[in-house]
Amino acid sequence: MTYCLGICTHEGLIMASDSRSNAGYDQVNLCRKMHTFVMPDERAFVILTSGSVSLTQSVITLLREDFNAGEGLAKVPTPYAASRVVGEAVRRVSDLDRAHLEKDDFSFNINLLLGGQVKGSRSGLYLVYPQGNPLSATQDSPYLQIGECKYGRPILDRGIVHGSTPLEVAALYGLLSFDAAMRSNVTVGPPIEMLIYRNDSLHFDGYRSFPADDPELLSIHRQWERALRKAVEDLPKIHFNACLPGH
Repeated sequence: MTYCLGICTHEGLIMASDSRSNAGYDQVNLCRKMHTFVMPDERAFVILTSGSVSLTQSVITLLREDFNAGEGLAKVPTPYAASRVVGEAVRRVSDLDRAHLEKDDFSFNINLLLGGQVKGSRSGLYLVYPQGNPLSATQDSPYLQIGECKYGRPILDRGIVHGSTPLEVAALYGLLSFDAAMRSNVTVGPPIEMLIYRNDSLHFDGYRSFPADDPELLSIHRQWERALRKAVEDLPKIHFNACLPGH
């Protein structure tokens, strides 16, 4: 499976993805889900993918071919227009493969996150659905997830505020979101890839890959668990009645 996350703040974007594409008792496959499209000082996009690897590979291949030919993501004037280009690529692959998949009872399973900026426009973060339509992150909903979302969501709801969360702090929230997902779901796993994009830089300002034994990842994991347990232990104690009412 997959967990991918995009966070949008007043300072820029955090984009992160795991690398596990399948998990079972005797099979674990790794696959990169982060793909960048950059023209320095003009535009920078990153796409995160979830779903069928064969489908996401086809979509990324179409987008890459167009980009290298100066079309598609290389020409769009805004991130919204970029999300529409990505959606069109999804529909092209759907036209090729959906009927054949559904004939054999397989679903057309693909979702993508797109983040980035074009010179002269604002940065943007979008989720592109299997039908090709995009959904934008907003100030009220400043993050988007695809894949195994539920375990990594609560800390984001509590911590991410579009107008005040610094980008470096958003990166920590993102990493802790992955920590929660990996702790509770075996289908999410390292390496965790993370990109940081600062508004108007038109290039990616930082990249990290966190393997399972990364010292920084392990340190953050241990410190967070200790801090969380201490916070719970320091809460006011619950006062219980002596017995059930009526007994």
